[in-house]
Amino acid sequence: MSTSVNAGGRLDRLPIGPFHRRIMILIGIGMFFDGFDIYIAGTVLGVTLKTGFSTLAQNAAFISATFVGMMLGSFGTGFLGDRYGRRFTYQFNLLLFGIASLAAAFAPNMAFLIACRFVMGVGLGAENVVGYSTMTEFVPARSRGKWLGFTAVCVVTGLPIALLVASVVVPQFGWRAMFVLGGVGALIVWYLRKSLPESPRWLEAVGRTAEAEALMQAIEKEASQGQPLPAPAAATPAPVSPDLATLFTAPLLSRMIVGAVCLITINTLLYGFVTWLPVFFIKQGLSVATSFGYSLLMALGAPIGSAIGALTADRWGRKPTIIGASLISIILGVIYPMISDPFLLPAVGFALTVPIYVLVALLFGIYIPELFPTEVRLRASGIVNTLGRGATIVTPFLVVMLFEARGVAGVMALMIGLLIVQIITVWALGIEPRHRSLEELKGEESPSAIPQEAS
Repeated sequence: MSTSVNAGGRLDRLPIGPFHRRIMILIGIGMFFDGFDIYIAGTVLGVTLKTGFSTLAQNAAFISATFVGMMLGSFGTGFLGDRYGRRFTYQFNLLLFGIASLAAAFAPNMAFLIACRFVMGVGLGAENVVGYSTMTEFVPARSRGKWLGFTAVCVVTGLPIALLVASVVVPQFGWRAMFVLGGVGALIVWYLRKSLPESPRWLEAVGRTAEAEALMQAIEKEASQGQPLPAPAAATPAPVSPDLATLFTAPLLSRMIVGAVCLITINTLLYGFVTWLPVFFIKQGLSVATSFGYSLLMALGAPIGSAIGALTADRWGRKPTIIGASLISIILGVIYPMISDPFLLPAVGFALTVPIYVLVALLFGIYIPELFPTEVRLRASGIVNTLGRGATIVTPFLVVMLFEARGVAGVMALMIGLLIVQIITVWALGIEPRHRSLEELKGEESPSAIPQEAS
């Protein structure tokens, strides 16, 4: 008697319904607070500096602690998630950064706040990896790109909302209130998420077939709504070895290279360009108020770009969308340093922000989790996310050096160079997961044409 549950084939045949929407809402809200907590740093540090609670050096330590924590969180969650399950891991990291955020609100000094921020960073880095990977394992292949893309929209919406909330809350209640909002929100979602199921794909991959079968029957009963379900695709044999060495041999080595290049590129774009926009504007002669106004306008490009990524990933495919958005970013990146007109500057900047956030949705939310089999998905995603976060440690130093030497044009030259490397890497080594089951992608050795779908 076969012990195969065929969780992948059975999940992929399900119609999108209330079950998927519930998963999306609970994971998406948690991811929103992940984005909100990341972006509140800029709203808090200016106030702590102005009031004498912190110094410039301490602010730099706060930022460094965030990224070091996120690196460790990205790396550690991969091993926890593949060993103990998706459910345990996303609950643990949400609880961690929720409690640390509340503790930060009561920080007696900047050293304590920095320590809290490090712990928050661990939870924030973990949430990014496990949230997207968990969604990947639940959503049917035919609409996986759209649903994962809108999960990314939840994250990046934290940017404009954090700016808007801070503009109202901080003047009235102080910077501590921002950490209270983030912490309370995270803990509420942690409580609500207790009803989320474990991934049946992971349960089957680790041999817990009885649990996987019982869970699949419950999911199918809810999803079918009394209607017959189509037959599932045949089960894919030959599970991937969960050994870490698997990631550094064919076919996964090339996928690790793609993941690392893409996440180093997009993290550098975000933390070497987007987050530096207020500084660039001021250095280009704009007032502080105008600078932040322009930054808020351009921040609106984040959810718009991510939504475009969500809506095009299943229609055009992952590789064409990544390469296309990279090319548009290169063209606008060449134009941007040439603009001096105060009306054109935010317009071109907004236009540049949109394709960057198309890439955010495609890379963080959709493509990277799809590259790796269930048995090693979180570890592989964790490692390449760690490399991407590691780039953010050196990015500020490169940005300052290039800006002082060549202005914005020097910074954009770095971004353009990375985008060119990304295009070549994705084109040469990347696989195309559009409309394909995660199990089908396991053994693909090299890039192939997008399969023709049956009419």
